[in-house]
Amino acid sequence: MGLDNYIQTAMRSILKNPILEVLSEIKITKILKQSNFVKREVGYPPFQIILHFVYMLIMNKRQSAFIKNSENAFGKDAYYRFIKESRYNWRKFLILSAAALLQRIKLLHKNGEHRLLIIDDTVEPKRGKFIEGSCKYVWSNKEHKSINALNIVSLNYADSHSTFQVDFSIKMNDSKRKEISEFTSKLHHRSNSYQRKSEIIKSKNTLAIEMLERALNNGVEADYLLVDSWYAKPNFIEKANELGMPVISRLPNNKLIWNFKGKHKTMNAIYESLKNSRHKSGGQHGKISYKYFDAIIEHAVLGKIKLVFLHTGKDLLVFISTDITIAGKEIIATYKKRWNIEQGYKDLRNLFGLGKEENRIYEALIAKITLSMFTYNIVSYINRIKHEPQTLGELFRDLECELETLAISMQLFIQILTKISEIQNVVKDNKDLLNIIAVLSAYTKKELGFMCES
Repeated sequence: MGLDNYIQTAMRSILKNPILEVLSEIKITKILKQSNFVKREVGYPPFQIILHFVYMLIMNKRQSAFIKNSENAFGKDAYYRFIKESRYNWRKFLILSAAALLQRIKLLHKNGEHRLLIIDDTVEPKRGKFIEGSCKYVWSNKEHKSINALNIVSLNYADSHSTFQVDFSIKMNDSKRKEISEFTSKLHHRSNSYQRKSEIIKSKNTLAIEMLERALNNGVEADYLLVDSWYAKPNFIEKANELGMPVISRLPNNKLIWNFKGKHKTMNAIYESLKNSRHKSGGQHGKISYKYFDAIIEHAVLGKIKLVFLHTGKDLLVFISTDITIAGKEIIATYKKRWNIEQGYKDLRNLFGLGKEENRIYEALIAKITLSMFTYNIVSYINRIKHEPQTLGELFRDLECELETLAISMQLFIQILTKISEIQNVVKDNKDLLNIIAVLSAYTKKELGFMCES
């Protein structure tokens, strides 16, 4: 074994980068090739640039600070050109990487633990008048008013322990700030960016079904699809069923949307007809006590479905399951897990830069949102495979400290050896020292992806 191999073996056992370990496990280079991230004759490897973006997010550094403090960073134009490149298939990159991570945690699932796909949307405020895809009037449930924002429809995976981001689309309404024809980049109609841009005017339900179909076709497995009342329309649920995905949802009490077969057509009428003849069970959600019962009902479009009528004493909530074998109690417990994604959105904003993209070009926005979600998935996976899972915030801070400490420590260590090598007698007595320094420097850069100044 040569000197290089001895040094690399010794360093590999001590100098471990958790991010690169995960990327190696899911064969990220293969995923990049499948997603058309191919290096041109001139330029930097896409993997290396993506790795730098992941470090920027985990180490909570803006691009300018990362370039300034890392001697292996590229020029700012390299990063800007990369996120605007129309050839790259960012959607496929996110789906394939998420599917690979989910496949690796498959063995950790316990019997009876439901794997869930959740469709939801989030509103990200955007002040800029020229941000492509943003709208003047997007309703924000958080602020209880219409604001200037991006409306992001997303598909997420959740189980009892983890949440992963699988896919997303930007939805633009009639109050759009810029017409699609006025977007900055003029794209070839066969490019990946053009296909992504053309979907922006589709309805939320159409975007959601397309995301579900893509996820299933790319190997994402789940037991149920959870949606809120916005998406709970008979045609949407029918299409999800045709894809082989049972749906659990809260229903809007709207007789124009939900009109059942038989004597009692509305949900209120069905509830009134059954409330005295059905055995009621009780439950507690926080400080709210409720009573509920379930019934199998016939619907003109969906056939037999199970409805759960939950009454808090003040409000009547109705939930639907297209799987009629599941108990009412389990339907309620499963639907509660839809709120996992709200914590996921919160973590994405607070820790992974969602909403802070600082780009107005549509292709760059898609790239930066994808990178935020991709980094979130990596950290979520690391947290899942640990024996004592932390909150993502705690793990995020640990990884930030760990990566920066490794980079600074190795940089200082190499600087010390370099100073020693300048002492003439030492170099004369140990001819391998300069070679050792070169190997240490090269391997540290390979294992960490960058070197950092203190």
